[in-house]
Parts: sequence; structure tokens; C-alpha cells
Amino acid sequence: MTDAVMKTYAPADVVFDKGEGVYLIAEDGKRFLDFGAGVAVTCLGHAHPHLVAALTEQAQKLWHCSNLYKIKGQERFADRLAEHTFADVVFSCNSGAEANECAIKIARKHFAAKGSKRYRILTFEGAFHGRTMATLSAGKQAKHCEGFGPMLEGFDQVAFNDLEAARAAITDETAAIHVEPVQGEGGMRPGDVEFLKGLRALCDEHGILLMLDEVQTGVGRTGKLFAHEWAGITPDVMAIAKGIGGGFPVGACLATHEAASGMAPGSHGSTYGGNPLAMAAANAVLDVVLEVGFLENVCTMGERLQARMADIVAKHGDILKGVRGQGLMVAFECVILNMDLVNKCFENGLLAVPAGDNVMRLLPPLVLHEEHIEAAIAILDRSCTELSENTK
Repeated sequence: MTDAVMKTYAPADVVFDKGEGVYLIAEDGKRFLDFGAGVAVTCLGHAHPHLVAALTEQAQKLWHCSNLYKIKGQERFADRLAEHTFADVVFSCNSGAEANECAIKIARKHFAAKGSKRYRILTFEGAFHGRTMATLSAGKQAKHCEGFGPMLEGFDQVAFNDLEAARAAITDETAAIHVEPVQGEGGMRPGDVEFLKGLRALCDEHGILLMLDEVQTGVGRTGKLFAHEWAGITPDVMAIAKGIGGGFPVGACLATHEAASGMAPGSHGSTYGGNPLAMAAANAVLDVVLEVGFLENVCTMGERLQARMADIVAKHGDILKGVRGQGLMVAFECVILNMDLVNKCFENGLLAVPAGDNVMRLLPPLVLHEEHIEAAIAILDRSCTELSENTK
């Protein structure tokens, strides 16, 4: 083990050598069922042939050429997202934090360009929008902000799923409401349909922007291309990343023409954003996710997984107390410490991800089948049994 890597992580003692579909294989040959997917990133699993072919072809031609010049893949990517979403324009970047930074800047610039004093952004308790200074300030989670103060001014926060609190917090300085349709890091808590509809109505009433953080929920994760579709609403601005690159660093900020009206040449930029290699990956992901029947299968597998998770909860009430989430973005509500379950599952060959509110997230690749679900359930059953025996 090297001491040269900055101590910002506490990685498990394993090195993965390769991946095959929903499995990761360690250097010693041990196979792990990957129900973390790099925290909802590898949506097509590992070494997906279409993604590998697209990246290989592009890597042999051109990796980078700068946004000083037109990039065909970036234009195609933007056109496809505009065709399949509410958006008119797309800014390509490298990560979810960058996409959310862009959203924040769009909101402020939108009103500044109109000579308005609106600049404040309303967010929600439990939110996670990234680890840059602006996105930390937006999320306001103490565990992430400690030692990095003072936070950026201009963010207000109220309870999640509390529409009346949101209404009361809007002032004549509020520029936007920024919300995750399902809070991932915050404990896999879905926004109520009426709450999300109410936020859209509030923004319309006050003439402010509705900005959605679909970094984790997007690109088919909940069974729709984007999670806000379940509520029948459309945002003005939306940040995406994670699954859109299938494992390659890609993010994007989508907006209507009106919302992005203040964004002129020179107002924002990204050295690597939208480069040819990244766009080859992102377009390859869209090829697969937009195929007829793909999202329907995500819904089917999500229903199956949640039903089987409920069976495990019913059997192991001393370990687990509930299931929450949507599609293939689900979690166990734990009685015991969530990391105890995460670690036991890891020991038994299943990768899962902890989150706030003492939950353990399951975020499998969207290409999983029923046999993968049953294999995961068997490991979960064994892990809970072993944890129960250890407490006797």
C-alpha cells in the first residue's frame, strides 16, 4: 500500500482487475456481484461491447481538440438530449458537481442579465449536490462542510418534501429551487409527486427557475429516462452525470433557451468538457438506453428487486426494517449500523453503498437480469443470518 495517495478515501482492501457485465473480478480472482455500479455510474455494467467498441474506435482517431473548435460528437450528444428531454441547450462537462455548478451559474446569470436582484437558491435538507465550494454550500451537510468554511453565501434550505416550508422560504431575492427527485446520498428518499408538482407550480408563480439534480437519478436509473418524468413535470435546468458516461467521466447541464438566456460566449467553460472521447462514450450509452424496451426492463427488474428485498426484510427484522427508493435506485433501511451490513455483504461477494439516514443502497447496472437479483438476495440472506448469529 502506498502513502502517496491523499487520504481523502478509506478504500476496502481489494483491487479490481477487470469487470464482466454485473461482476467485478479482483486480482486474486474473487468475483463480486456489483450492486454499487461505482455509485450509479456503470449503468451498462462492465466492458459492455458497444461502449468498448465506441471508445476504441474514437481513441484511435482523436481524444481532445478543445472547445475552441466544433466537436461533432458533442453536437450530436446535445441534439439527442434536446430531442428526448425538455431541454433546448446542453453544456457538456466532466462530473455531477460541475453540472450543478453550471446550473447555479445559469440561475444567477439569468436574473443578472435582466437587471434583477434575484440570486439566492433554495435547497433541501439531506441534499447532496457535489463537493466544490458552491455545491457544498448548496447541500449544507455538516459532515461534508466541516473545516471548509465559510460557506458560499446565497443558499437557503428547508425540509425535504415540505412544500409549505419551501413556499414560506421564497423571497424577492430567490432565483431558483434546486432539488433531487430522489435524494441518494441523503438516504434514498423519493420526493413525493405532489411535492415535485408543487415546486414546479411555485416556480411558475414566482417567476423563478426549477433546477433538478438528476446526477444519480438520471439516464434510466428509476425506470424513466429521467426521474422527474414520474411526476409529470419539466424543469428549467437539469444537472446530469454518472450513468451518462457509463464509467467515463461525463456530465452535462441541460436548460431551456429562456433559462440559459444569460449564458453568452465566455460566460462559462470547461477544458475537457465535451471532448471527442467523452462524447463517444456518452453517445454509446444513449444508443443502448434509448433502445425500445430498455427502460421497460429497468422497471420490471426494479419491481422484482424491491419485492425480493421486502422478503429479506420480513425474514430479518432484527437487521432490517424497510425498503425505499425507485426503479433500480433502492435501499435497505437498517436496524443495525449500515456499514456493518455493507462490510458483511462485501465479505460474501456483494458490493453495496452506504448512504445517509442509515441505509444501504443497491444501485446495480441497468442491464441486470433476474438471476443476478436472486444471486444478490442469496448473499443478502446469508449476510443477515451471519450478522444475527454474531449478536447472539
